[in-house]
Amino acid sequence: MRTAAGEGCGLWLWSDHGARRKGLKDRVTVLPGTLLEPLRVHLEQVRLLHRQDLARGGGEVYLPFALSRKYPNAKRGWSWQYVFPAAKLSVDPRSHEVRRHHVQEKNLQNAVKIAVRQAGVTKPASCHTLRHSFATHLLENGSDIRTVQELLGHKDVSTTMIYTHVLNQPGLNVRSPLD
Repeated sequence: MRTAAGEGCGLWLWSDHGARRKGLKDRVTVLPGTLLEPLRVHLEQVRLLHRQDLARGGGEVYLPFALSRKYPNAKRGWSWQYVFPAAKLSVDPRSHEVRRHHVQEKNLQNAVKIAVRQAGVTKPASCHTLRHSFATHLLENGSDIRTVQELLGHKDVSTTMIYTHVLNQPGLNVRSPLD
């Protein structure tokens, strides 16, 4: 099973037929083993919700570009459903059809803001701060700069190199082959 980032907090289950994502680039990330089982449980709940929507005559998602014409039944398919669907149905502004969209980006931003406050963190922090921390920790733990570039979806490695300035070491941790 793979997921791809969609607009906002939307993630689509993805099985080799593409997905919407920022800049139309695939995004790949690591999934901690400790989250595998909770993710499976969550996806079963989402699958149940999708089945209920289908039984009520719904269960469709918006498909980008001409995919809905090319694959007319795909919009009801499990593999196109959002990993984090909205709790309520809404009117799609493009088609005016009632369907379930993904949770809004603002919901995640608010949850992070609340968690930061509850943790007593006094510095400003956001979802983007977590992205920076992720990249920095990967580099601190010896991950290759190109791997980090791929995980962040950067087109140019010079963008990823920005994260090396916080490592307090010149460049990455390199050992001599003779050591």
